[in-house]
Amino acid sequence: MEVYFQATIAAIPPENNKISRRSANYHPSVWGQYFLAYATDDAKENVFQEEIREVEELKEEVRKMLIGTPDKSKQKMELIDTIQRLGVSYHFENEIEASLQCVHKTYYELCDDDGNDLYTVALRFRLLRQQGHHVSCDVFNKFKNPEGDFEKSLETNVRGMLNLYEAANFRKHGENVLEEALKFTTFNLESMLPNLSNFLAAQVNKALKLPVQKTLTRMEARQYISIYQQDESHDKLLLKFAKLDFNILQNLHQKELSGLTKWWKDLDFATKLPFARDRLVECYFWILGVYFEPKYCLARRILTKVISMTSIIDDIYDVYATLDELIIFTDAIERWHINELNQLPSYMQHCYRALLDVYTEIEEEMAKEGKSDRVNYARSEMKKLVRAYFQEAKWFHGGYVPKFEEYMKVALVTGAYMMLATTSMVGMGDIVTTEPAFDWVTNEPLIVRAASVICRLMDDMVGHEFEQERGHIASAVECYMKEYGATKQEAFNEFHERLTNAWKDITGECLNSNAVPMAVLERVLNLAKVINLIYKDEDGYTHSGTKLKDFITSVLIDPWQGDWGGEGKDSGGDGKDKKEEGMAILVVNLVAMMGDGCVPYGS
Repeated sequence: MEVYFQATIAAIPPENNKISRRSANYHPSVWGQYFLAYATDDAKENVFQEEIREVEELKEEVRKMLIGTPDKSKQKMELIDTIQRLGVSYHFENEIEASLQCVHKTYYELCDDDGNDLYTVALRFRLLRQQGHHVSCDVFNKFKNPEGDFEKSLETNVRGMLNLYEAANFRKHGENVLEEALKFTTFNLESMLPNLSNFLAAQVNKALKLPVQKTLTRMEARQYISIYQQDESHDKLLLKFAKLDFNILQNLHQKELSGLTKWWKDLDFATKLPFARDRLVECYFWILGVYFEPKYCLARRILTKVISMTSIIDDIYDVYATLDELIIFTDAIERWHINELNQLPSYMQHCYRALLDVYTEIEEEMAKEGKSDRVNYARSEMKKLVRAYFQEAKWFHGGYVPKFEEYMKVALVTGAYMMLATTSMVGMGDIVTTEPAFDWVTNEPLIVRAASVICRLMDDMVGHEFEQERGHIASAVECYMKEYGATKQEAFNEFHERLTNAWKDITGECLNSNAVPMAVLERVLNLAKVINLIYKDEDGYTHSGTKLKDFITSVLIDPWQGDWGGEGKDSGGDGKDKKEEGMAILVVNLVAMMGDGCVPYGS
């Protein structure tokens, strides 16, 4: 979806002349230099190393639990679900995949054996689809009466209803039984919510607000640990493992963010470009949602720097620059050479130099792995994004309101999702095969287009009023209303339908795509999940002092304290198989690599 323009070099506007510029009056950074305090602290390092030693011991006990539980049993499905929701499944990817492959091979026989056990049938269905295994939803027809409605007796089966609700959210196009299941379970769960115990009410309320399909792993872990410890039958060892692992990852992420904060502070955009949003921490949280695992440290650093620069560039085009300045700036980015710097106004020079430096740094990092050719794909997508920004700027300055589909063709690019999806793969290591994977993503497969729709429509729905007040190109809302003579509510109804279809597209692609590994598809999916979280009900990125601030605090600041295992049951492990030599090596590696901002924990 190329967006081309013919740039005409204009004279640089004299900066001492009075130029009428817009202002969005964005609030300053909520965080300032807060995360600089999380640089490596020698006094805390011994405690940190001891926590890693303990987690390694607990991890082996959990691995024994996984291996020792029969693959086809309900208990194994429950254990996998709990491990995933607690946010520690990344330690056991091979074991979980092997178990689910075994279940997948005998899926229909197992569903027959379960009879009318809705809880188990729905849980198995969701876990398999969540893992990318295609299984039929016809297994739910047996829970209907002769009239084609779901059995009324199910209405009192809270756990079964909850699992059916979660399963129905993993529907793709044409699955009517899941459409009916979603309506049935949503209505009944909402109705029974006031009468549930605190433990069940917490689970139901969370699911209704944000089902598993749309939940970020770290947010899910933070919330589910609280829920799980209320369960009287929870496993104390597993709960302790989850809490300690959460804290260790939080510590690693804090150190990464400390380094990025230092980089951002040195750029000093808050002073040099005060009209732009200062959102480094929010950008890091965004990318943490794409990949939180320690092995993706380099990928996180790359993508955080790129999205932070993109936010600044977006505000240059949307808020501050004149059209003449944008002609020069767009042309400079197209040429991508430091010699272009002197053509730019001074405020643009700061951004342009930083942009080139970021990609040069990425290229140098990737050259160490013999993968510097990946940067060409990322750079090309950034240029495409900027061309689309320029097209929107021309529309705004010309007072032009495009047709809805004309707008969407450009706006799907300016949502930056396609650029981020491509760049997310650059630092992922050997799991990405360069040419096939990057050719796949840059050809805009259905899953990327669907996620881009989610990004654009959710952003426009919550942000269009603020944007129109300050002066901005017509959003999807205004374009749709003008073209079709629709009310805002009618436009929103249409967009909600498109969002629903986009999620179905994503599910279908995760089940049917053989072009790239599931690990790559998960980045595309996770980017959509981040959008769904940040732009649900409000523009949490632009106005980051409320909801998003709380999310960041829960994931990046507040650790779990004491009472690690709660009052649950013992798993039976004695914790004596410590593998001291392996853990000693792990701690040595941790200290050695801390200077690079990347650690091997959990890899």
